[in-house]
Amino acid sequence: MKKKMKRLFVVIACIIATSLGYASAKDFPTRPVSIVVPFAAGGPTDTLARILAQRMSTSLGQTVVVENVTGAGGSIAVGRVVRAANDGYTLSIGQLGTHCLNGAIYSLPYNLLTDLEPIALLASNPQMIVSKKAVPANNLKELIAWVKANQDKVIIGTAGAGTPAHVSGVYFQNQIGAHVRFVPYRGAGPAIQDLIAGNIDLYLDQASNSIGHVRGGTIKAYAVTAKTRLAIAPDIPTTDEAGLPGFYVSVWHGLWAPKNTPKDVIAKLDAAVKETLADPAVRKRLAELGQAIPPLEQQTPDGLASFQKAEIEKWWPIIRAANIKVQ
Repeated sequence: MKKKMKRLFVVIACIIATSLGYASAKDFPTRPVSIVVPFAAGGPTDTLARILAQRMSTSLGQTVVVENVTGAGGSIAVGRVVRAANDGYTLSIGQLGTHCLNGAIYSLPYNLLTDLEPIALLASNPQMIVSKKAVPANNLKELIAWVKANQDKVIIGTAGAGTPAHVSGVYFQNQIGAHVRFVPYRGAGPAIQDLIAGNIDLYLDQASNSIGHVRGGTIKAYAVTAKTRLAIAPDIPTTDEAGLPGFYVSVWHGLWAPKNTPKDVIAKLDAAVKETLADPAVRKRLAELGQAIPPLEQQTPDGLASFQKAEIEKWWPIIRAANIKVQ
């Protein structure tokens, strides 16, 4: 009798827990939602997060706050979300580096593909191949020829070991058949400043970071690493047009929740993302930043999952072949 009563209590407890879970998912959100940014305030990821947070707050009917957690190339912030409660109130915004490249560079205590629930692909920013003003090349073909002829002297700056700027620089030298020297900096800002000063020769940077300096005439731009030209820089050719076909690098961003977050909570968050990215004011702001909004089918959990997997399959072999490691 006691065993039967015990089983009955267990069944009742499970039913109650399940019903509470459904209720919480149905009512989600009932308090503020946090988006954890893996970089300091002011950078491209932080800017994107704040634009999204403001508009998603309207969609969700609750405040969406941005929390900056820095360190270890963004892996500390991602780990924090991995360990967070799977209730949809703590989300991870990340990009090519944090949710793809880091898996081949760091010994992570989590799996990027299985320990997070994808919500949606958010936006992408192609890179721009830029140089100091003194480089004697007027187009990408001339630049490639110059790099190959001077590869023992050419210096490409990076935002640090294993960052998108570094990995795409390795990809560039591989594609053109050259071997150059890479110099790491503590972020894109110092690298660009040394490029302007003429202390390094080349840099592959997010277009949104470089376009102001290009417009100001302090550095030279040769191509954007995308299939189409940027609306904010229609005069700069694509790599296909400029002579390096198929050389595509995009610093894309996505949004994730902890593993096993309820599917209906994920669906609500995804709906809020879709509504946000459809807002004309948001679209205008992102276009001004050089951010391209993905097609609707990629603004989904499955769309982000497939895209992230494809990016891992593309970049991890390049990283491992180059033996890129964090110092």
